[in-house]
Amino acid sequence: MKPPAISVLMPVYNGDRYLTEAVESVLAQTFTDFEFLIIDDGSTDRSLQILQQYAAQDDRIRLISRENRGLIATLNQMLELAQGEFLARMDADDIAVGDRFAAQLEFLRQHPDYVCVGGAFALMDAQGRTVLPLEMPETNDEIQQAILSGRTIINHPCAMIRRQALEAIGGYDTAMVTVEDLDMLLRLGEVGKLANLKQMVLKYRFHMESVSAKRSEFQHQMAQEACRRAWQRRGITGEFAAEMPWYRPGRDRPSRQSFFHRYGWWAFNNGWRSTAASSALRAIALQPITPESWKLLACALIKPIP
Repeated sequence: MKPPAISVLMPVYNGDRYLTEAVESVLAQTFTDFEFLIIDDGSTDRSLQILQQYAAQDDRIRLISRENRGLIATLNQMLELAQGEFLARMDADDIAVGDRFAAQLEFLRQHPDYVCVGGAFALMDAQGRTVLPLEMPETNDEIQQAILSGRTIINHPCAMIRRQALEAIGGYDTAMVTVEDLDMLLRLGEVGKLANLKQMVLKYRFHMESVSAKRSEFQHQMAQEACRRAWQRRGITGEFAAEMPWYRPGRDRPSRQSFFHRYGWWAFNNGWRSTAASSALRAIALQPITPESWKLLACALIKPIP
């Protein structure tokens, strides 16, 4: 049997809340010649039951369930199982745009010197509401400069990668916990070119209720280590300039308050009063004397929606 053009890699761990949307966005792609590799990494919620139902309905799905081994081990296992020439990453809480695979595949086939392509994406909240569309640098030079300073400028679940290239660099490094994507991009960038499509390829979900400050700070430290290793491999003097994005605040009160301010004003400007008020109250609880928090609360309660 002829192997599929694309192997979709989706690790799942306790993702039942958003899993249906994620799976259906893959199955609904306009390009259909793919295998859908899913490993349930020891979930304790309803993830496996949901996945089994889909696997019974669509023979493109290759479902494996086993004990928990963590994300990097799961990704490397998928790499070993993959049969496609190209690998499309997907997370269990995001939504792929319908023509994502078609557009990325066309780009890689037309540009054989490129080993990975991402694209623009939109931030969406836990309810699936678009918070902010994000355009990304598109050229190899821009992307290389960004990742060498610690910015993961190709969003991992947006990426389509040549399988041969990922195998050539040895897959994902188990030592690079929380920054396996940045480290992988840095090493891929040493064997080929990187790009982002101008068009949107994914809706990327962030969870206000599950922001992990401790993990964000550790991730920031690990990103510096990934860059240091890349500078050493390339024989260059680099400068780490990455900042944690606003939707991944640190443990300190000011950054967490800034998160709730930004999220709250977005909610208010889109007519979601209760979400705006909730964000304001959480900001006030962090630092009660900050005027902007009270202004946000007042607007959420009484001001006409813009």
